[in-house]
Amino acid sequence: MSEIDNIEPPVLKNNLGSLHPINQTKDFLMRLLSDLGFKEVQGPEIETEKFNFDMLNIKKSHPARQMHDTFYLDNKKKVLRTHTSPVQIRSMLKSKPPFAFSSGGKVYRKDDDATHLPMFHQVEGIYVDEEVNFANLKDLIHKIIFNIFSEDVEIRFRPSYFPFTEPSAEVDILSKNGNWLEILGCGIINPIVLDNCKIDSDKYSGLAFGLGIERIAMLKYGVNDIREFYKSNLDFLGQFK
Repeated sequence: MSEIDNIEPPVLKNNLGSLHPINQTKDFLMRLLSDLGFKEVQGPEIETEKFNFDMLNIKKSHPARQMHDTFYLDNKKKVLRTHTSPVQIRSMLKSKPPFAFSSGGKVYRKDDDATHLPMFHQVEGIYVDEEVNFANLKDLIHKIIFNIFSEDVEIRFRPSYFPFTEPSAEVDILSKNGNWLEILGCGIINPIVLDNCKIDSDKYSGLAFGLGIERIAMLKYGVNDIREFYKSNLDFLGQFK
């Protein structure tokens, strides 16, 4: 037997890559909403003020429209979208109720600290039909949260304000250390928004909700600083294979 016959093949290390934890979380949420009957829709990240603000009943005087909160482009003619809601508006304009749409992707705001980034990800959903009410919304939110975490998690709804929903609420879950943590905003679609989309608000109503994907990932994986997701630290990212 020759020396060549005695050579053993090298052992290859299993260093296969994997999806980033934010993409894992986004894909999980989009699959969940699909299972609940929502159709995924997409739209541009560079938006006009009309779709990013006006159609959503966000007035010219609203703080979100100020230069210190929003990235304006082309001499303020366009913006980097501050939420994925413009995608919903574009889809509503092309559709007749009943419908249920979901959208997910990058959004941009002038924030940067341990819990906020200038670029982050959202998942949103809307459902429009006859006689949609807050009880429908609460039931849906419970299903979403129970699927993300567990049916043992404690949930509370707090009254809030968003120009595009009325009534509006923020939803918190009780953490293991006893603190309430906000995870999403929701509400009944403001009739003004339905009218803007040429939908008869006397006949139809709708619900809407939005989740920050990074916030969900932080809670699910026990990450305290949102910036850890984007440091390209392979030791950190390798935990999520």
